Amino acid sequence: MEVWARRLLTAFSRHPWVLEATVGPRIPGPAELSWLEHAVSALEDTGLSGAERMDAAVLRVGHVRGITQQARAAGPAGGHEAQLGTFLNHLMQSHGERFPALTGALASAAQSDEQDQAWEFGLQRILDGLAALIDERAR
Repeated sequence: MEVWARRLLTAFSRHPWVLEATVGPRIPGPAELSWLEHAVSALEDTGLSGAERMDAAVLRVGHVRGITQQARAAGPAGGHEAQLGTFLNHLMQSHGERFPALTGALASAAQSDEQDQAWEFGLQRILDGLAALIDERAR
């Protein structure tokens, strides 16, 4: 499941037009069906229902799509979280009293190496959640 998500991230990054071509009601092509087949088949014999296996695939695609779109919006310089952090830190200097939790989280992130980790953090939490559900079903 992890390898699949990483390969999808690479495919979306190399072919950004795929982001637009794979949304909304449409007849999917054989390549898209193949990607979905791999995502669903990776969860065979896990105790998840067919609907849950499909939902797990959609969840992973959503994470990959969101991260890819954010990276594209950041431009070739990359570092989209760092860019957002810079903007937010500037705003918190003026309006931080209205957003104390956000101000504290940004200060903590700035003092650590925990910036630009949304891709990895999100993927691991998705996989952890699926593993917990699969383990629960196995009991």
